[in-house]
Amino acid sequence: MNAGSVCKRGVVTVAPTDDLIAAAHVMREKHVGYLIVSDTSGAAETHQRVVGVLTDRDIVVAVLAQEVDARALKVGDVMTRDPLLIEEGQSIEAVLRHMREAGVRRVPVVDRSGALTGVLSIDDVLERIAEQLINIAGSIRNEQRMERAVRQ
Repeated sequence: MNAGSVCKRGVVTVAPTDDLIAAAHVMREKHVGYLIVSDTSGAAETHQRVVGVLTDRDIVVAVLAQEVDARALKVGDVMTRDPLLIEEGQSIEAVLRHMREAGVRRVPVVDRSGALTGVLSIDDVLERIAEQLINIAGSIRNEQRMERAVRQ
């Protein structure tokens, strides 16, 4: 299992020059609290380069808690620059280690050339692990059922 096989491919992006309030509206419309900031938000997904990330927490901590006028800000003023990037081929074990060390719950996933391909969240990994546990439990149940059928 690697990052590319688990990540979500439908990524919501904004440009660093976008208005911060417009980005907050995108978060609300798309029901997300994490936006990828790319230098080519209008281009094809495979050509997007990640320049930062913007979270709902970034907005609260940097704008609301500081009582700054959000209308005067651009995404680039508030975004987290140089975020942790994960390559598609990295193992989930390595990705989780990097995420723990960086203290993040979501990471952009890029291909070998650095182009954006998706976003991986802890929730995505937990969902995949839960599926595997269900399969393991099902194997045990079926083994017991089949043994009972043979032994009767």
